[in-house]
Order: sequence, then structure tokens, then C-alpha cells
Amino acid sequence: MSPDDPARHQEGARRLTPARVLDVDALLEDPHNRIVVCCGSGGVGKTTTAAALGLRAAERGRKVVVLTIDPARRLAQSMGIDSLDNTPRRVKGVDDSAGGELHAMMLDMKRTFDEIVESHADPERAAAILGNPFYQSLSAGFAGTQEYMAMEKLGQLRSRDEWDLIVVDTPPSRSALDFLDAPKRLGSFLDGKLIRVLLAPAKVGGRAGMKFLNVGMSMMTGVLGKVLGGQFLKDVQTFVAAMDSMFGGFRTRADATYKLLQAPGTAFLVVAAPERDALREAAYFVQRLAAEDMPLAGLVLNRVHGSGADRLSAERALAAAENLEDPRIVDQDGGKAGLRTSSGNSPDTYGSSEPADSEPGDSAPDTSPGASAASPEVSDTAERSVDALAAGLLRLHAERMHLLAREQRTRDRFTARHPEVAVTEVAALPGDVHDLAGLRDIGARLATGRPEPGA
Repeated sequence: MSPDDPARHQEGARRLTPARVLDVDALLEDPHNRIVVCCGSGGVGKTTTAAALGLRAAERGRKVVVLTIDPARRLAQSMGIDSLDNTPRRVKGVDDSAGGELHAMMLDMKRTFDEIVESHADPERAAAILGNPFYQSLSAGFAGTQEYMAMEKLGQLRSRDEWDLIVVDTPPSRSALDFLDAPKRLGSFLDGKLIRVLLAPAKVGGRAGMKFLNVGMSMMTGVLGKVLGGQFLKDVQTFVAAMDSMFGGFRTRADATYKLLQAPGTAFLVVAAPERDALREAAYFVQRLAAEDMPLAGLVLNRVHGSGADRLSAERALAAAENLEDPRIVDQDGGKAGLRTSSGNSPDTYGSSEPADSEPGDSAPDTSPGASAASPEVSDTAERSVDALAAGLLRLHAERMHLLAREQRTRDRFTARHPEVAVTEVAALPGDVHDLAGLRDIGARLATGRPEPGA
């Protein structure tokens, strides 16, 4: 192989920046690790990764619950469960010979909010809150509520101390780390001027309170009343007054969960595809986690392509395809024709009208048009078809090699900038994962750390 051979450069690129390999089994088996959080941009396989990690940990002896915030319900389908809800449900079909269990649940944002209200307010106040129109809108889809409720549910699961390991699939929001900001956003909301003004009547009380409200909200009520209506403002005020005693609890629990995510025993896994945008997002997650003092375990590089024939470079494959498609580049027709018409090594038989070993009286072969299925014309057509098929396959191989090279360049760029991040690679699969066997396969690939050739 010459120094300028493209295949050599391609081979060298694959060895450019060897990354640390993430030991997934060591992460899952360590009893000190109690929480694994899978984060990453949308559509990179976080839900499947979380489920596969949970299954592998359970079959290696740990009692696991997987918390997903994926509305597509793919996790339930892959685990053979009709549906998931806010209560952990045990997954059947798991190999429990090592003593492990696997449970799964899907965050019900509104139900989680309702549970908080019911557990931290007396029955009369809880009923007033749950029936409040503003609360119903807030709990069903207010910006940031899903992320905050994910934090709440994680805190609830951890406080029960029932699980050896909690695997969290982060919300499919614009930024997969929005849930880290949820406590701060909630604190800003609760400490905002509007909330303080709305709380004032309840805190001051009586006519003085109403007078304070009228003074403090005179201008705001005029504008908001026209846009939203006076009833809306009344619903908000009633809600805030009823929730006043619970606001401190929200902040306290959110701060406790935030510290839990920073503590030893929590590990973050950034999930990404080997694409430029996804790895750019992954780099942002790595930097953000470091800035927040969150413990990063490593990167899961999902849907990586491989090939068992990568020694044939894209350039050589394309050159061979062009030779097959255009006979003027490498013309071998004459030689092949000579081989077809010659029946032996004797020069006497070349071009003879009869075979060399024919006897007088033997019937001459029928050479009429269409008499032989192996006529030169038919043979030449079949040969051209084979050449066209081979050329097509070579071009497909070239496209595959270009894809591999592009993925490797993107990966190398990430590992060069973040050499401290351990990486495990999962090969791209031909179809979606839809059962435990598929999740088990993904788990094995996660633990192996390298994609299989030909994937």
C-alpha cells in the first residue's frame, strides 16, 4: 500500500483520536451508583438507551426502576406492557436469576402535581386548589412544569429508598437539560413581582389587604383584565392564596433534588448520534454539566455505522465501478471473445468449423439463431447485467465508506475537544427495538463499547 493510498489515510483517520472506552457494566454494577440520567438532544435514542440500561442492570442483580418522560410510549411497548403511568410497574420476562427486578413508569405531569398538592395541603385547601381553573391549566402544560415534575418524581423515588438504581430518561424539551433549570425557574416565578402582589391580600388580610391589592394592581389589572378577563385574574389570585403555604416546600424539595443530582451516586450519560448537530449539542451538555458540578459518566454514541469491508476505500470502489460501467476505460471484450470461441489448446482447432475430436458422420451442432441458450449475444447481455450489478454494489459501498469517514471525523472532533469523556458506541440497527430481546441486544452493545463490523 503506497503512502498516498486513500485507504491508508482512511485507516489512519479511524485511529486519529482514540477515546476512553466507557465501562457500562462497571457503572451499572457499582452499588454506590443509585441514579443514572440519560440526556441528549431529541431523536438520538435516549428512551431506548435508558430502557436497555435498566434491563441490563436488572439482569445483573439490581432492583431497577426506569422513569421515562417520553409521550410516544415506546418504552411500554418494548417492555411488553400495555401502558405506563405514574406508578412503577414490574416488567415480566426479565431474567431474575441474579436476584434483580425491573420496573418502569412514565411521568404523568398533572398527576404528579396533584399528588404534591394532596400530600402537602389539608383536604379542604387541596380541593380548592385542584378545582381552580388556573391550577388546571398550570398543571396540564405550563412552561417548565414537565421538567419540574420530573425533578419532583425523581426526588420521590429516591426518598422511598426502594430501588437500587433509578434510570431517568430526560424530557423531550428544546434543551435536554431544562430540568436542571426547573428549580431556578420555579424560584424566579414564586419570587416574582406578580406573585408577591397577588399574595399581598392574603398576607395583609381584610380591607387593608384589598386596598393594597387595588393600589398595587390598578394599572396591571386594567391591561390584563381587557386581554384575559377579570375572572382569570380572580382565579390566579385564588390559586396563589391557596398555594402560599406550599411555595416554600416546592423550593425546598427542588433544591434537595438538585443537590441529589450533584452528589456521588448520580451519573449522567450524554446520548448522541454521530452527526455534527447532535455532537455539537452533546458538547454543550458536557460543558453545562461541568459548570453545574454534575457527575458525567460518559458519552453514548448511538447508531454508529460500520463495515466488514472497510479496507476497500471509497475511491477504489468508485474507480472499479466506473471501469465496469464504461468498457472503453478497460476493454477486455476481445480477450473474452477469444476464450469463448476456442475449444482447446491446439492451433489447428482455432476457427475450425468442427470440434477437433469429431468423427466423420457426427452431426454438426445446430448454430441456427435461437438454437442455443448460451449464444454469444445472450452471454454478452448477461455479462453486462452482472457488471452493472457489481458496479451498483461498489457505488453503495463507496457511499457507506463516505458515511463512515464522515461519522469518524465528527467523532474525532468531539473526542479531541473533550478527551476526558469516556465513550461507548452502539451500532446502528436495521429496525426499531420493540421487545426485551432488542433491548437486551442494545445493552450488550452498550457494554461492548464498539460497533460490530457491517452494522
